[in-house]
Amino acid sequence: MSTTGQIIRCKAAVAWEAGKPLVMEEVEVAPPQKHEVRIKILFTSLCHTDVYFWEAKGQTPLFPRIFGHEAGGIVESIGEGVTDLAPGDHVLPIFTGECGDCRHCHSEESNMCDLLRINTERGGMIHDGESRFSIDGKPIYHFVGTSTFSEYTVVHSGQVAKINPEAPLDKVCIVSCGLSTGLGATLNVAKPKKGQSVAIFGLGAVGLAAAEGARIAGAGRIIGVDLNPKRFEEAKKFGVTEFVNPKDHEKPVQQVIAEMTDGGVDRSVECTGSVQAMIQAFECVHDGWGVAVLVGVPSKDDAFKSHPMNFLNERTLKGTFFGNYKPKTDIPGVVEKYMNKELDIEKFITHTVPFSEINKAFDYMLKGEGIRCIITMGA
Repeated sequence: MSTTGQIIRCKAAVAWEAGKPLVMEEVEVAPPQKHEVRIKILFTSLCHTDVYFWEAKGQTPLFPRIFGHEAGGIVESIGEGVTDLAPGDHVLPIFTGECGDCRHCHSEESNMCDLLRINTERGGMIHDGESRFSIDGKPIYHFVGTSTFSEYTVVHSGQVAKINPEAPLDKVCIVSCGLSTGLGATLNVAKPKKGQSVAIFGLGAVGLAAAEGARIAGAGRIIGVDLNPKRFEEAKKFGVTEFVNPKDHEKPVQQVIAEMTDGGVDRSVECTGSVQAMIQAFECVHDGWGVAVLVGVPSKDDAFKSHPMNFLNERTLKGTFFGNYKPKTDIPGVVEKYMNKELDIEKFITHTVPFSEINKAFDYMLKGEGIRCIITMGA
């Protein structure tokens, strides 16, 4: 392309300080360096992780910053050493990566790349520690290596999944974070068998994706657990068959679920980050074969306890990161599930806003309205 090797000036939504509305600015985006690609972002989405770090609660604030990590776009140019991507490729930038060389990347069991696993504190690129974004010569920091709230962004090639060019980017952009996290937690880690019962704790976007995974797996009963009864009607679209609101019961939730299911569910997936929910999710699975999977991210100092007999009675507790999907190897296959009509993505998308109105997406999420809001970059 004619812009190869040159600085690109484009619009970006910049967070100048914590919790303040993003400001539309003209930024300069430097060309990609070694092992990097520059991507023209066409559609992006807002995830709760963006909001959490924008609010700067409980972590080192880093501003000014360009947030955004669920997105779809087209490769504009590539840096030195990039061999698996080319200008024109349709891609999803991803908040974690796959270098292909470390022990984790060589393991069939792990997706936690030593080089490129998520780093929320890094504001520059791995190659040289510098930012590729600037305004009047002053750097604007990156976020999780993606920074998709910009018309152009620079991403390490190990964090870029090349996908089917026929896939609509305004839909599959949400595959790059929350949807895959929940879907993979069920399909890749909990692995319910056809006809089994599954409890999902937390019916936000990730929990609904976990429920979708249970539906795809052919679960017989999918029990949704949430403190917000407004979420129950929406969750039916994702295969949830029964609902439990802990507020409606005097007994512990794990006891309620055990009574509903003749001793406990076969699988549970916890998507809240609450340690109380983690205990409930573990203790509500059936002895002998029950498997509980933790997805939600707890607070820094959290801890929970459960009696060792719960393990000795052959219950299994597992954790997962990004649904155990390897970004470059596996995410194209999740897109193919959508293309083959095995996976329904449209029902996750409840709002669409033009890029100029990106702050509306934050408003929807802060009010708890909808599941995913697509931000159209050209608008």
